[in-house]
Amino acid sequence: MASVIRVNFWPRPGVPEPSAARAHGRRFRWVVDAMLPLAMTITAAIGVLLPTSLPTAARIALFAFALAVILWSTTSINAAYVALAALLLLILAGGSPQEQLYDALASDVIWLMIGAFVLGGAVQKTGLAARITQLVVARARTVRQMFWLLTTVLIPLSFFIPSTSGRAAVAIPVFRSIADAAGDRRITRALALLMPTVILVATITTLIGAGSHLIANNLLSQIAGQRISFARWALYGVPFGVAASYASCWVIMRLFLDRERLGRELEVPQRINRPLSRAERSTLLVAAAMVLLWTTENWHGFGVATVATVGAMLLTLPGAGVLSWKDGLRAVSWNLIIFVGAALVLGQTLIKTGAAQWIIDQAFAVSGIAGAGSGLLSLLLLAFISLTSHIYMTSHTARAAALVPPILYLANSLDLNPIAVLFISTVGMDYCLTFPVSSKALLMFQELEVETYQPADLLRLSSVLLLVHLGLIVIFYYCYWRWIGLAL
Repeated sequence: MASVIRVNFWPRPGVPEPSAARAHGRRFRWVVDAMLPLAMTITAAIGVLLPTSLPTAARIALFAFALAVILWSTTSINAAYVALAALLLLILAGGSPQEQLYDALASDVIWLMIGAFVLGGAVQKTGLAARITQLVVARARTVRQMFWLLTTVLIPLSFFIPSTSGRAAVAIPVFRSIADAAGDRRITRALALLMPTVILVATITTLIGAGSHLIANNLLSQIAGQRISFARWALYGVPFGVAASYASCWVIMRLFLDRERLGRELEVPQRINRPLSRAERSTLLVAAAMVLLWTTENWHGFGVATVATVGAMLLTLPGAGVLSWKDGLRAVSWNLIIFVGAALVLGQTLIKTGAAQWIIDQAFAVSGIAGAGSGLLSLLLLAFISLTSHIYMTSHTARAAALVPPILYLANSLDLNPIAVLFISTVGMDYCLTFPVSSKALLMFQELEVETYQPADLLRLSSVLLLVHLGLIVIFYYCYWRWIGLAL
């Protein structure tokens, strides 16, 4: 029996055509996307605004903070926009004086970030970082040697470029050179995983490695009256960052490359053969002086923000600097600056109104960590909470703004060392390797014009590295950190 093809020249009443249906769905997609954050906001409002035991200012601060966390976690709205909107809501509702809006950019953290970004811009524009990276990598004779050398040269970039995406931008031209020389899809995939992974796990080596470090350190100063110096942070973080980077390199080679590919001969062309230019020499001199002054702050008395600002002025000096003033300003991530300023004020308000203590009493008690004592269970729970925080909050700086105040109050309630709690939790929050959206550095390598890695590859890697990082935290705590002042 022959099949019958029915052609409908007229659409049935009430049934939209496929194209119209798609357009209709797109038009109202925002309703579906808004349902979860709206439901969570209503729930937060009921849970936060109703308790009469809290002062009005504390309830308003809690709601503004909860709204920011919800939008950071469930929407794609820019994190800085959300932070600034939450701050304005806090001020307009009477939860904080309006002077806080102007004081948001007056912190020394802001000036440190501005100076560090100008330094990073100079390192990138002069090509100094790319030159050093390629010079070292060009010495590799096999794929295995190239992976180890590349890991070695990427680790110290955190001291000169304070943005993971900035470090990724420097590394991408080197990636292209190696990928062209390798000519193998599996090597390219492993390389595209290695470079952002090292960039991310080496972030902990330095105080300026991420804006979240500066937020955390500032909140530590407000809550506990203590601050981790640049040199002390390096003492705590460099050994862990180096160990985690090399461990990550080893895992990537074992998971994604076979023995034949690892032993394959490789010749990476050195594209920069000219001697150091005047701009490169000047940048190298200023960068070395800044790092030296940062690490010797206790001797000369000049704060890291002051040193960073002087360095930025030298790098943009008219007629002698390596950047024009306008280029220096363009190198600054003003989006991150606004986010940090607004997040700091939100954190300060939580602390001053007593709202942060309420968060500890209500939220962290259900996790079981409050009764864990100060032993291995406390360390494991703290590490696990911070290591997995990137799964439900993709913004690195947002994680610090949301988690640091309650974590520090938790340390106070359990009579734990606040510096140890802060640093160990920051180590965990720096880990963000499960999904490409967890970090701009991961996205930059995934979205290159050549085929790099798939989300399934990253998920496979993270399933191993998460356990590796958890083990490293425990090993470093018992074998190193607790002996140099980080005992819980």
